[in-house]
Amino acid sequence: MIVRNSLLTVLGSVMLLGAALPAQAENVLRIGLGADPDMLDPHLARTYYGRFVFASLCDRLVDVDENLQVVPGLAKDWSWSEDGKTLTMNLREGVTFHDGEKFDAAAAKFSLDRALTLPGSLRKSEISSIESVEVSGPLQITLHLKTPDSALLMQLTDRAGAMLAPEAAKKPNFAAHPVCSGPYKFDSRVSQDRIVLSRFENYWNKSAYHFDKVIYLPIPDASVRLANLRAGDLDLTEGIAASDVKTVQNDSKLQLAKVTGLGYQGITFNINNGKVAANDPFKDARVREAFSQAIDREALNQVVFEGLYAPANQAFSPVSPYHVKLAVPPRDVEKAKALLKAAGVTTPLTVSMLVPNNPISQQVGQVLQAMTAEAGFNVNLQMTEFATLLDRQQTGDFQLSFSGWSGRPDPDGSIFGFIHSKGTLNDGRYSNAQVDDWLTQARLHNDPAIRQGLYENVVKQLQTDMPIAYLYFEPRLFGLNKSVQGFKPYPDGIVRLAGLTLAK
Repeated sequence: MIVRNSLLTVLGSVMLLGAALPAQAENVLRIGLGADPDMLDPHLARTYYGRFVFASLCDRLVDVDENLQVVPGLAKDWSWSEDGKTLTMNLREGVTFHDGEKFDAAAAKFSLDRALTLPGSLRKSEISSIESVEVSGPLQITLHLKTPDSALLMQLTDRAGAMLAPEAAKKPNFAAHPVCSGPYKFDSRVSQDRIVLSRFENYWNKSAYHFDKVIYLPIPDASVRLANLRAGDLDLTEGIAASDVKTVQNDSKLQLAKVTGLGYQGITFNINNGKVAANDPFKDARVREAFSQAIDREALNQVVFEGLYAPANQAFSPVSPYHVKLAVPPRDVEKAKALLKAAGVTTPLTVSMLVPNNPISQQVGQVLQAMTAEAGFNVNLQMTEFATLLDRQQTGDFQLSFSGWSGRPDPDGSIFGFIHSKGTLNDGRYSNAQVDDWLTQARLHNDPAIRQGLYENVVKQLQTDMPIAYLYFEPRLFGLNKSVQGFKPYPDGIVRLAGLTLAK
């Protein structure tokens, strides 16, 4: 049984909620998630939580190891042309999709072409350097690029490189019945309740996976996720709250796993997306900078996160070699007021901010609300289910939105889609031709020194343009039952199930 989102369940005074789990004879792993994933289509999805499911459901052409190095996936090896404009990949043989379709070069081409052409695909800008995909052999594809792209291989370790069963993916309801070639196949989904995957018996690397079923349970409240874990109704959960770390460490039945993450949390400003932005004061960069100047990031870290998080002023985590050594500016309320005055804003300025409907995000929102009020902002918090928040961001139905990104090993994956004027994740519709050029140039060079210089230019420019007010970098904190063996935390925060077992 599953303890779910109810204060009474936390107090232990009611029956545990949720449908009965499969019979004990089955080897089942239950994973707690901070929110319900959005649609289960790798080309249309954008939530961090969906990536947990895709990691088990959909093999990618390539993957990353715990050191963030690219390793083989469904592509067993690859090579670049001297000019960096042709990538040839040799594919693994003997692979089938969950519906029995054969994985080969034609199927790989189909998936990449779909990512590039599907209406609404959020992967387009990630792999936009691809001019065409050629089937150069039964198990070989050749990617012809418009320009060299140093970030492309790393993009293919994630959703852009997910391989989908062609016939299934042609159906309009693919997101409701996703078919890939991963170690687990889609079984069922109950919105806001659970996603169930079952072992794929014909998986090419079946011996590395040890569960009959994997159940992903969205539980927005971190304290309720922990209550489930302590009660034995979850085996593993991501997103342990900073305030609960000591509780996990002091529980003899539990273990804590942590790693410095690649992701950030911040506030996206709607600059030019939809009707909301038409006459919005946040079109003026001075108003955006004023909002940021009113925030004490270190105080936020201490109050909400027990000092375990790191204040941020950019998209690149301190663990990234591309992190720009630029001091996070201290709070300056007087400067914020001066910026608002220079922009002709009459205070108090009433604004609305979307906030995910979980207690930690609500607490962050309340702290921001109090801080920015001293500079002249009157912030109304709109608590919203996370997938709905992302939908509203995408359609422009917001002024401010408290959201973030789980981060990518290559810096391009943490910034291009959000900041480039044609980025598919640029929900605020920020546009700066010079920034666009720097970001594009960074894709063209393999020399880390050249790329670092270009990204430093971008980060410094964004301090005044402020399309996103970066707030903090998150460590990845996992709680596990002591019976879980073989777990390795990755900096990208995604749970890999290879080699994971439950001790009897």
